[in-house]
Amino acid sequence: MNSCFHMSLPCKNIEETINYYKDQLESEIGRKTENWVDINLFGHQLTFVLTENFDFKFPFYSLDNEELPSFHFGVVLDSDEWENTYDKINSQWMFDTVVKKTFFEDKNGEQSTFIVQDPNGYYIEFKTFRRRDEIFI
Repeated sequence: MNSCFHMSLPCKNIEETINYYKDQLESEIGRKTENWVDINLFGHQLTFVLTENFDFKFPFYSLDNEELPSFHFGVVLDSDEWENTYDKINSQWMFDTVVKKTFFEDKNGEQSTFIVQDPNGYYIEFKTFRRRDEIFI
């Protein structure tokens, strides 16, 4: 399986961010709202989340009534590898799962995700898509 990288970063202005990545880097723009945008950056999923005066310790956003860290990185896995990774992390490691949930259920981009925090305080997201061809749509 070819893995692609996923990263979510805070930003100060969604439209300026979209314009830069679309016009300057010729990246495809994926799903977006007034508060966040997914960008296909050379085959990798880069998400920018609008935050004001962000501090890397505190920026969270709400999605489907879940509080998620806007500053995190992760990997997109196939469903079997995602399940195996979740089982391994929860049975062998001493990390708490921040969230485990399916988002966009029965919609384009349906994905299951779990997020853990490493010993340094970084949030790591592991996700799998119902349909891999819907990562950016």
